[in-house]
Amino acid sequence: MQQKKVAPQLKISKLKVAWPALPHVAHSEEPNWLRPFKTLQLPSRPFRRCQLQLSLDIPLQDNTSLKMADEVYDGAIGIDLGTTYSCVAIYEGTNVEIIANEQGSFTTPSFVSFTAEERLIGEAAKNQAAMNPKNTVFDVKRLIGRRIDDPTVKKDMESWPFKVVDDGNGNPKVEVDYLGGVHTFSAQEISAMVLTKMKEIAEVKIGKKVEKAVITVPAYFNDNQRQATKDAGAISGLNVLRIINEPTAAAIAYGLGANKSNKERNVLIYDLGGGTFDVSLLNIQGGVFTVKATAGDTHLGGQDFDTNLLDYCKKEFTRRTKKASTNPYSFPTTFRSSTTDLSGDARALRRLRTACERAKRTLSSGAQTTIEIDSLFDGEDFNINVTRARFEDLNAKAFSGTLEPVAQVLKDAAIEKSAVDEIVLVGGSTRIPKVQKLLSEFFDGKKLEKSINPDEAVAYGAAVQAGILSGKATSAETSDLLLLDVVPLSLGVAMEGNIFAPVVPRGQTVPTIKKRTFTTVADNQQTVQFPVFQGERVNCEDNTSLGEFTLAPIPPMKAGEPVLEVVFEVDVNGILKVTATEKTSGRSANITISNSVGKLSSSEIEKMVEEAEKFKSNDEAFSKRFEAKQQLESYISRVEEIVSDPTLSLKLKRGQKEKIEQSLSEAMSQLEIEDSSAEDLKKKELALKRLVTKAMSSR
Repeated sequence: MQQKKVAPQLKISKLKVAWPALPHVAHSEEPNWLRPFKTLQLPSRPFRRCQLQLSLDIPLQDNTSLKMADEVYDGAIGIDLGTTYSCVAIYEGTNVEIIANEQGSFTTPSFVSFTAEERLIGEAAKNQAAMNPKNTVFDVKRLIGRRIDDPTVKKDMESWPFKVVDDGNGNPKVEVDYLGGVHTFSAQEISAMVLTKMKEIAEVKIGKKVEKAVITVPAYFNDNQRQATKDAGAISGLNVLRIINEPTAAAIAYGLGANKSNKERNVLIYDLGGGTFDVSLLNIQGGVFTVKATAGDTHLGGQDFDTNLLDYCKKEFTRRTKKASTNPYSFPTTFRSSTTDLSGDARALRRLRTACERAKRTLSSGAQTTIEIDSLFDGEDFNINVTRARFEDLNAKAFSGTLEPVAQVLKDAAIEKSAVDEIVLVGGSTRIPKVQKLLSEFFDGKKLEKSINPDEAVAYGAAVQAGILSGKATSAETSDLLLLDVVPLSLGVAMEGNIFAPVVPRGQTVPTIKKRTFTTVADNQQTVQFPVFQGERVNCEDNTSLGEFTLAPIPPMKAGEPVLEVVFEVDVNGILKVTATEKTSGRSANITISNSVGKLSSSEIEKMVEEAEKFKSNDEAFSKRFEAKQQLESYISRVEEIVSDPTLSLKLKRGQKEKIEQSLSEAMSQLEIEDSSAEDLKKKELALKRLVTKAMSSR
């Protein structure tokens, strides 16, 4: 199977240019009066980004039109929805294509930024983070499917510059200033915005509307988090065909890639990304991928390594500025801020975090780097040299902690280290040399597999699964592909004394159906509560609550006589449905875990879909208005040059100059109106163009 990366390129043959400031003319028809004001230079080869404004549709790669067609794509896309970056790919025939965004990058920041006028997603949003920290949202994958009182959420809230509030039901929502008012968004809604961006990136490449997708999640995501991710897909307008585990998707990429083999082998996937960490052990034989065990941490990744370096830099900044303030030869302390602690300055922290992230990347290939930030806080510059050894020391505990899930996976799968044939690195954080060294040493110096791109492998595997489910994959190597994944954490109910009673054990292959019988604890008991939990602890309070349901009424009997059969059904997405039946009467009740933490009802999803469409329409209107405003401003500037040029203005007929100046004045007045629509601005531009064209053609 071949992997094909698709970057946006323009094939230039016959080109007609809409000059940003003048009437639409073909390049070959350029009039003499135009030449002093505009020249055009075209590269001799295809280029990635075209800064020209085009009057006609220009063929993109694969003859894709710039204008989105209304035709619906009959296939499905694969999306790696990451904590820090996301990636999208498609699979048709025998090729997987990783699709680039408008900047030419194959990964897109999972950032959403809100302003008084617009909503930005991806690269543009991340670029806003330092200037607009309180309204730029990221790390939402660490919120999705969690309660606001979750210890990890509380810890994250201390460092996030944006505000997280309780929706009144224990669910976290992000609060931002947007369109002149305060808005709150759930983690599902923010994730849906990122998914919409990835969908649009694919639509530009395909030239058709995309409606179906396979989305990946960390293997250690619980039922709440999986369902919430599926809800996010629905809000974005996607029919989520399957939710698959990230390491399983990466295993597909590896197993079907250059190292494909029909030989049976045990493959360990070590997936350390920006915000989550997964380890999965798979047995691969031909096209059969069987997950033997999985473990991980849904709150460990590159962001945490950045934070450790950030904390060190904060302490150094405070130490240095305090020392300077006590120096009698330094700037007078009376002019300084009363504190040198920058913890409360969201903009300073964002700038410092960005610098720390950059330093981390540099240290993966270099022995040292320098963090330099002008006027970081209170007018103070910050400059510090960071060595790789220092970075490794700051993250020593976190790095060594990644080996615990590796050991757990081997224990659960009941195999020795020596039985692992291949160790595959996935996720951008696996580029860190110390991480690689520790993992290799754990396996007694075994060579690590780096043959697949760690940033794109998960999207690759998701695209293969999407191609299979939608019928677009036609290669022989995918015809017999079979994925056998597992339940990452045990599923069960709470018994008397809040004791956890597992029904589906950790490591059970999915899809699966498991049954267990229970009974009553009191005579004539007619109501039974079934609290559902996920985890490995004996006390249910230490596990994750997935919801509860009630079975009532049941026939009055002595304690211990009723037979209550509980059935747990886990589908291919890892999503749970629980049914309980009283065998004597046949009365039953069930729950699809749809009313628990982070889950949305169908009506809530429908409402969010409508809101998402509204925000999308607002984004489009803003973009059109901004583009029309830029065009008009540019055209006004050029026409002003014509009118003020003695050589050209003298050639205008009597009265023409006055009419043009009057039209110019009206156009400038239109620009001053804040709520001018794109149509109003275009009308003024067109009126001015007609006057200029008529004046120039009648000379």
